[in-house]
Amino acid sequence: MTDEHVVVISTTDSAERAAELAKAIVGARLAACVQISSPIRSVYRWDGAVQDDQEWQLWIKSARDRLEELTAFIKANHSYDTPEVVALPILGGNPDYLRWITEETRADSGN
Repeated sequence: MTDEHVVVISTTDSAERAAELAKAIVGARLAACVQISSPIRSVYRWDGAVQDDQEWQLWIKSARDRLEELTAFIKANHSYDTPEVVALPILGGNPDYLRWITEETRADSGN
């Protein structure tokens, strides 16, 4: 099961946008689940200045073979010019849960 699944991290500027993006991603079967964390504080450099903003973080559970399409979807449907899309490999876990991730990211899933 090594390297078959990923967690993709992204951020948005509001709870509403996070929920809209999460629902669209799951609806498109690009992820089985998206968890939205409460506001986080992000400090970063943008447009030549240090920014300090509140954001909502998305933890997106997907199959690795959907990563390219997921990345393109986030870029096309995000309000940021350069949205965060960072993929972390899932190295193991509950086999039933990982199987569920794979099943839910397939168009022919019976659910």
